[in-house]
Amino acid sequence: MYKILIIDRCQFSRHGLEKWLTQGHTFTSPVMVTSLNSLLLAREHIEHWQPSLVIADLSGFQDDPSQTQLITSIFAACGERSQVILLQYRPTRNYTHHAAVLVTLSKKTQLQHITNMIESALSSRPWLNYTHTISPLLTRQEEKVLSLWLEGVSNPLIAGMLSISGKTVYTYKRNIRLKLRMDNRFSPFLSPGERIIERTS
Repeated sequence: MYKILIIDRCQFSRHGLEKWLTQGHTFTSPVMVTSLNSLLLAREHIEHWQPSLVIADLSGFQDDPSQTQLITSIFAACGERSQVILLQYRPTRNYTHHAAVLVTLSKKTQLQHITNMIESALSSRPWLNYTHTISPLLTRQEEKVLSLWLEGVSNPLIAGMLSISGKTVYTYKRNIRLKLRMDNRFSPFLSPGERIIERTS
């Protein structure tokens, strides 16, 4: 079994790619796929889940200065364990100098070519035989809470959108901070440099 992580800010693109990858006939070996719209969460997933392949569209993140260091940390987290296919919506900065980047493709590339590139990338990675189910770092509900939290949505509004109580939102946020080793409730909004300064002061 191979593990694939999709990173994309576009919900439709992310879920469409996840559905296509998990169709039984797409690849010769079974794949386990998870998709995220947060670079912070993606980095933690790469470090703990250690996917065989990361498929990322960074074009939605690159214009945000607070995301620049996180993009670099994604490549650093991949190291030699995880290869990266950049599947970009629009032309972006050149990331090919990062050792983890296998290839950069346009989202307009024919599906057969994308399939061939993914198959080639997976075949160069070790095949893992899982005898038990792997649990993701955060639950789906925690991922939803984190996504809304990062967008600056208030606790009462998060509670209303997810049909849960305000106390449950607080509990989810506490669990997210513990799992992602965040120092305080403002950590998701600080750049990595600001977090270091905050820790030392």
